Amino acid sequence: MFFFRMIKGAYVRQWKKMLVIAVTVALGASIATAMLNVMLDVGDKINQELKAYGANINVVSRSASVLSNLYEIEGDDEVNVDSYLKEKDVGKIKTIFWAFNITDFAPVMESSVTVNGKKYKAVGTWFNHHLELDTGESVDTGVINLRSWWKIKSGEWINEQSSDLKEVMIGSNFAEKENLSVGAVMTVTGKKGGGDYKVRAVYSSGDAADDTFYMPMSEIQKLSGTEGYVKKIEVSALTTPDNELAVKAAKNPDQLSRAEYDLWYCTAYVSSICYQIQEVIPNSVATAYRQIAESEGEILDKTQLLMTLITILSLIGAALGISNLVTSSVMERAGEIGLMKAVGAKNSQIIFLILTEIFITAIIGAVAGYFMGFGFAQVIGRTVFGSAIDMKGMIAFIVAVLILGVTLIGSLPAIRLMLRLRPSEVLHGR
Repeated sequence: MFFFRMIKGAYVRQWKKMLVIAVTVALGASIATAMLNVMLDVGDKINQELKAYGANINVVSRSASVLSNLYEIEGDDEVNVDSYLKEKDVGKIKTIFWAFNITDFAPVMESSVTVNGKKYKAVGTWFNHHLELDTGESVDTGVINLRSWWKIKSGEWINEQSSDLKEVMIGSNFAEKENLSVGAVMTVTGKKGGGDYKVRAVYSSGDAADDTFYMPMSEIQKLSGTEGYVKKIEVSALTTPDNELAVKAAKNPDQLSRAEYDLWYCTAYVSSICYQIQEVIPNSVATAYRQIAESEGEILDKTQLLMTLITILSLIGAALGISNLVTSSVMERAGEIGLMKAVGAKNSQIIFLILTEIFITAIIGAVAGYFMGFGFAQVIGRTVFGSAIDMKGMIAFIVAVLILGVTLIGSLPAIRLMLRLRPSEVLHGR
């Protein structure tokens, strides 16, 4: 009972200092909670942000891949059908182990055509294509999401579900060269035929696509005589940044041990997703756009490092604040501590009393700080990434351990001061 009366008396006499200690701990705990939760969730957030800039995996036929690798060209429409992939196989991408990580995909067919006597490259693709998979599931996919950065200057996207397929979307540079606008009709002639197409939209992409035009896949196939075939498939997938295992597997999966292979195959590395795509699409080679994959890893590493440093600095600040406040508290209670020593109290008993007071205060501050951090994390998620941050249960345990450690470290200078107090000096006012 005496022990608890001492603690109660300390809170009554020094409630302002205890409140400041609790606030200091709460601020440190809130920043640590917010940063750690964001840090653990930031990988998926950054991945999703990068997906807004297009595909990160390219799938072509084996012969087209060899041609590109050896001669650094992509081939042309004169190549036989072995240089193409079958359009009916495109949907198999959604049957791989990491199917749910495939956010969007679209086949692409390019062909040389003539418009008003001039040669251009036309691109055929899916816009919002509906697929019924062999698994019984259905999916809507296409370039509407893969080209989300395009600005539609006039008109609207081609809608495969309701629009006339005799429509095209033209780039801003192409529209200027040919003096075309939405509603105009242009005659397109390919190697196997021609037809009149209405301009559905004028877009600005900021790249080479501004110099060409896009049309439904079925139409470009008719013009080029490649019905049922596609040149490549662009895939956007949520991936895990590469590590040493992923780099090793990307060179040669056969070099992996069974345990390494299972871990790699069951992790959403871009190399494992490419490997699985090649398993389900015959005669295919899937490769990652390395610049995107490497940028993702670098951005993630730097972001996590920044958040780790912020967490460390906030905890250091909390430790310094606790140190000053607890030291000040011990100095104010020097007479009380000297009297306890004089009547026979051991140093260990006095240390236990002071630490109990501080830890009770720290626990109160830590609980308040954790919920404050929960709110801060959601503000960061909504403001920066436009979505909520998933709160991890283990963060509560990590923050509790960190706060207890910071509180103990911050109390050490005060404990050293207390140990040096001599009852005879303190009680005589020296």
